[in-house]
Amino acid sequence: MKFNGYLIRDNCFDENFKAPGEPRDSCAAFTRRLESFSDADLSSRQEAAEILLRDLGITFTVYGHEAGTEKIWPFDLLPRVVDGNEWGPIEAGLKQRIEALNLFVEDVYNDQKIIKDGIVPADLLMGSATYREQMKGFKAPQGAWCHISGMDLVRGGDGKFYVLEDNLRCPSGVSYVLENREVLKRTLSGVFAGMDVAPIDDYPERLLDTLLSCAPEDVENPTAVLLTPGIYNSAYFEHTFLAQKMGIKLVQGSDLTVRDDRVYMCTTKGLKQVDVIYRRIDDDFLDPKYFNKDSVLGVKGIMDVYRAGNVTLANAPGTGVADDKAVYTFVPEIIKYYLGEDAILSNVPTYKCSDPKERDHVLKNLDKLVVKPVNESGGYGIVMGPQASKSELAEAAELIKDNPRNYIAQPMLQLSTVPTLVNGELQPRHVDLRPFVLCGKEIYVMPGGLTRVALREGSMIVNSSQGGGSKDTWVIKPESMPSSDHKPNLATKPISKNSEEPHA
Repeated sequence: MKFNGYLIRDNCFDENFKAPGEPRDSCAAFTRRLESFSDADLSSRQEAAEILLRDLGITFTVYGHEAGTEKIWPFDLLPRVVDGNEWGPIEAGLKQRIEALNLFVEDVYNDQKIIKDGIVPADLLMGSATYREQMKGFKAPQGAWCHISGMDLVRGGDGKFYVLEDNLRCPSGVSYVLENREVLKRTLSGVFAGMDVAPIDDYPERLLDTLLSCAPEDVENPTAVLLTPGIYNSAYFEHTFLAQKMGIKLVQGSDLTVRDDRVYMCTTKGLKQVDVIYRRIDDDFLDPKYFNKDSVLGVKGIMDVYRAGNVTLANAPGTGVADDKAVYTFVPEIIKYYLGEDAILSNVPTYKCSDPKERDHVLKNLDKLVVKPVNESGGYGIVMGPQASKSELAEAAELIKDNPRNYIAQPMLQLSTVPTLVNGELQPRHVDLRPFVLCGKEIYVMPGGLTRVALREGSMIVNSSQGGGSKDTWVIKPESMPSSDHKPNLATKPISKNSEEPHA
């Protein structure tokens, strides 16, 4: 496979090449190995990977898709390579961010000092659809509210990584990270061997350790389970995969019961106490006594046990207040307030439509901006201004005017590109990155994460539900990787909201 015909798009940062035919230092060895394969050989290996994914049943669900709900996980054979020296500051920035956001959530539901000190407006928080009044006065075990987080990062035209959004409720995708690595080892082992790629296969063990570290203190040998809404959930494959890898039971709400202020699992040998619940059910369906009274997915009374400290829920109910996209705009100030540090990783410039001046700017420039609802996920509800029709822009304007608190807007970024195998040819495709962060007694960042790729020509939409795919992510270990606790002073200057591209 030759890269001679590979084109670098104008105004885009290509992660593999700094100039046509000239690979970046971190990608040089990978590029040389890949060039030893013929086009036909790589295409056959791509086909083999897709067959393997099908045979292994690695799927995801797209609601309402005309071809059926369940689809084979879309995977591109060529990995995305990240320099380990570059990864060090990213890891430090993610640890800093999750530490601050845990402190923020605890403060919001208790003393609300950040509101009293005028850092974040009260109406912004109290008006969030994900604020949970039921969590007032609650103190999370180990101070960990967001046990499992997935931050979405993008690399702009300047080559720098920025945080696009925070996912702190039930972030999905880590099972595909692990499966992507296994599939690549089987189908492209000749390229993988000896590349000194940071390992990720210990993630399930680390996840279980994180969960158990937050168990009620009076339990000597805590039992954890994974609570799923069932087979029709879009991430059900991941639920079964993680439960199996951790060696814990996969349960539904009907498998659990509350008695004497404890949670029990129904087994063939009787009731067994459950101490930690990794829940993959949204807040609204968790407990019909506290939230949606019509829910049949959760467990009645489980919140009473939780508030009594007799069971741990991961992630904690109410964490969504911190990944509200309007609250996201305040994260640099949140980090400064709680940690006394400048943010290592910068946000993408963002307009809050709840602010009259910023809303006016958004409405006047809809054709240049990306409009997002603050609490949707999976790419749903997004309006890509430069690619939208006049009727779509008009509809977006009305939605913003009717409910400005529910929308933010960002510049249309030229996401970085990586070589991708498309119809037997190498073509540049846009990508983002979702690293996964675990927080219990300690904070752990998986090296790499889920690289999502926009498989359609020119598309910036990477979500699998919107036609995107994925790649394995290689963090190439340097000779001297910075310590995992290292927090270099890499604070960036404020980013101009008026720029087409973020800059430092």
